[in-house]
Amino acid sequence: MVKGDCSFCATRNDVFVQKIPTSEWIDMRLSRYVLSARRMSVGVASVAVVGLLVALPGSAQAAATPIDLGTAEPFAVLAGQTITNTGTTTITGDIGISPGSSLTGGPPLMILNGTSHVADTVALGAQAALGNAFDTAAGQTPATAIPSELGGSTLAPGIYSSGVFTITNTVTLDAGNNRDAIFVFQSAATLIAASGSHVALINGAQPCNVFWLVRSSATLNTTADFKGNILALTDISLFTRATVDGRLLARNGAVTLDANTITRSTCQVSPTPTPTTTATATPLPTATATPLPTATATPLPTVISPSPQVTAIPSGPVSTGDGSTSGGGNGGLGLLAGVLVFAGVGGATVVAVRRRRLNV
Repeated sequence: MVKGDCSFCATRNDVFVQKIPTSEWIDMRLSRYVLSARRMSVGVASVAVVGLLVALPGSAQAAATPIDLGTAEPFAVLAGQTITNTGTTTITGDIGISPGSSLTGGPPLMILNGTSHVADTVALGAQAALGNAFDTAAGQTPATAIPSELGGSTLAPGIYSSGVFTITNTVTLDAGNNRDAIFVFQSAATLIAASGSHVALINGAQPCNVFWLVRSSATLNTTADFKGNILALTDISLFTRATVDGRLLARNGAVTLDANTITRSTCQVSPTPTPTTTATATPLPTATATPLPTATATPLPTVISPSPQVTAIPSGPVSTGDGSTSGGGNGGLGLLAGVLVFAGVGGATVVAVRRRRLNV
């Protein structure tokens, strides 16, 4: 720098230093602080967005409501035009076709544990019920937008949407110990389960409460283990040995099978809580003392003993045992009187003698 080119310059250690007015220096520092603050804000916002995207799959979502299948509920397989089967396929539940009527590879090649309804009024009614269920599933809001690939994720009950859905490896649906928890997946186009993929249900999740709304076609590749009800607008195709615990319900197109096992799922009803009964203590009756009756003394009757009676000794003659009698008349009385007199005189004599001795 040439000294003459700078009007606000000073020399410091042979180096030209530009002098800056204080006001300009303050403005420069403030500008730097503002710029740093803006950069920090953008960084925080970016971290928040990334954190939100990462947290969505495992977080609680908007509650989905039950979807009534109506008269389509008894069906394990329902097609709009045709059902085509190759190989031995086992189906537990009814099958139906309406308005089409083409069934290829049916019984006995198809082991059917249910009833076949081909172009009858039952199948027609089931298709009408499927239309209502399809619209109900499509109208569930708000839906959480998630990545197309579901494999490797664990999802809580809720409503999820994506342009397409693919399942590689295993997707886990966690009901959180709620048997009535509902899962609704809304695909704008297709659903594809890769070969050997799994839909795992844990903590009370039930296949009957999982709904896969597909606005185009669904494909389950070889040995895929799938759970839930597929409500497809057009076609549903299963490759060799793919299994389904749920339902295959196609509104307008075909259902294609190849040595598969399809089991119509039924929900286990949550037990009704038993009302708590509060025991109420019943007071015992108060015991009242009953007074005993007052005993009244009953006077005993006065017993008057009769005076002893003197039995008169008969004055007749006394028998002597030899036929004669001794004495007679008053002889007995005379003898008795004599004895009494003698006893009296003797007693008097004894008394007199005793008195004389005392006097002496």
